[in-house]
Amino acid sequence: MATILLIEDNERMARVLAQHMEMEGHTVVLAADGEKGIEEFRRQKVDLVLTDLKLPAKSGLEVLQAVKDENPMIPVVVMTAHGTIETAVKAVKEGAFDFLQKPVDPDHLILIIGKALEARQLVTENLILKEELSQTKYAKMVGQSRALLDTQEKAKKVAVGTTTVLLLGESGTGKELFARMIHDFSPRKNGPFVAINCAAIPRELLESELFGHERGSFTGATGRKIGKFELADKGTVFLDEIGDMDMGLQAKLLRVLEGERFMRVGGTSPVKADVRVVAATNKDLLAAVANRAFREDLYYRLNVFPLVIPPLHDRREDIPLLVEHFLAMYSRELKREGLTVSSEAMEAMKKHPWTGNIRELQNSIERAVILCDGREILPDHIGLRVLARPVPDGGSLQEASSAASRAVEARMIEKVLRETGGNKTKAAEILQVSYKTLLTKIKDYGLDKE
Repeated sequence: MATILLIEDNERMARVLAQHMEMEGHTVVLAADGEKGIEEFRRQKVDLVLTDLKLPAKSGLEVLQAVKDENPMIPVVVMTAHGTIETAVKAVKEGAFDFLQKPVDPDHLILIIGKALEARQLVTENLILKEELSQTKYAKMVGQSRALLDTQEKAKKVAVGTTTVLLLGESGTGKELFARMIHDFSPRKNGPFVAINCAAIPRELLESELFGHERGSFTGATGRKIGKFELADKGTVFLDEIGDMDMGLQAKLLRVLEGERFMRVGGTSPVKADVRVVAATNKDLLAAVANRAFREDLYYRLNVFPLVIPPLHDRREDIPLLVEHFLAMYSRELKREGLTVSSEAMEAMKKHPWTGNIRELQNSIERAVILCDGREILPDHIGLRVLARPVPDGGSLQEASSAASRAVEARMIEKVLRETGGNKTKAAEILQVSYKTLLTKIKDYGLDKE
C-alpha cells in the first residue's frame, strides 16, 4: 500500500478523504496548506500527492511544480471546484496525473489513485527493464550439485529478512543470480530489483548512477536523472564488484545504508529510499581494508551475512546440465537446432579447469554453436584444443594441444568475425581473448586485408 500526501485546507473534507484512503490500506499524511505540504513531501517518502488547487500559502500548481522538481516520477492528482476546471486542465498539461472535481466521489478517488500508482510502477519497471537489457542472458540457476544446493538454501534463509548480504566468489560464478534469488524469496519480491556494476562505470559517473543528479550539476547534465537507489525504492539494489568502488563514494554509501537518505549530485534536499542492499565482490575485502583501499566500517556494514558462491570446479557434476542449457539457448538464438555434443567434447569440458567459471563455459558453448559446420560439436569447436601461442600482451586463446594448426585458429577467428558481423569486441568475448590479442591475431593472419 502507498503513502499518500493529502493537501487540503478544509479540515472536515480532509478527514473524510483520508478515512476512505486509509480504509483501502493506504497511509495518509495531512497538510493544511501548500507550503506545509511541500515541507512534508521533502521530509518523508511519499508515493502519491493529492492536492487541492486553491490553497493558503502556496497554490496547488506551486505544489505540483515543487513535486515534479523533486521527483518527476511521483504522481500528483489535483482537486478542483467547478469554477476552476480550466486551471485543473492546465495542471494536467504541466504534469498532474489527473484531476477530480469537488465534491469528490470517494469511489472515483480510489480508482484514480489506483491508476496513478499503477502508472508509476509501469514507468519504474520500464526504466529497470532498459537497464536489464544489457545484463547477462543466463537468467536461471542450473545445477543439482551439493555445493550449489547448500548455497541456495542459505540464500533462501537470509532472503526472508532485511539483512545486508555480501556475495563472495570468483568472477563468473553467477553472483547476480544469487542476488536475484534473495530478492525473489524476500518480502520485497514485488518491488524492483536494480543491478549496477561498480567496476563497469567510470568513478566520476558512478555517484550519479547510484544517486542521480540535478540539472546543471556538471557538464552534460542537461536534466534531472533518477539514480538506481531511487528506482529501487521498496526493492533491492545489487552492487556488483563493490571492491572497485572509490573510497570517497564508499563513505556516501555508508551514510545511505545507515540513514536511508542520500543527496543527488548537485542537490540540496535529501532523498529517502527504502532499499535492501546485496553486494558482491571477487576481491579479498579484508586485505583491501588492511591496505586502506576499502573502508573498514563499510566492510562490517556489508558483511553482516557473507555468502560464498561455489566455483565451477567445485561443482563439476553440474557441467553436463549447464552445457545442455546453454546449447539449447544458443541453438535457438542462432537458429542451429538439432546440435549435439560429442562424448569427446563433453569429456574435455568435464576436465577443463574453467578458471572463468560459468561465464567461460557459456562463451565456449556460444562459440561452438557458431563454429560447428555439422550436427555434432567437437572439442575444437569449444576451443579447448586451440593453439595457446603467446602474443605481445601475454594473452592467448584457450588451452590447446600442440597439434592444433595456425590454419585452424585463423579459420575460427574468421568465422566468429563473420558471424558477429565484424564486431571485434563481441568476437573477442566469444573467443575469450583480450581485444588487443584479437587485433594482433587478425593482423598476423592477414584477416584485416579482406
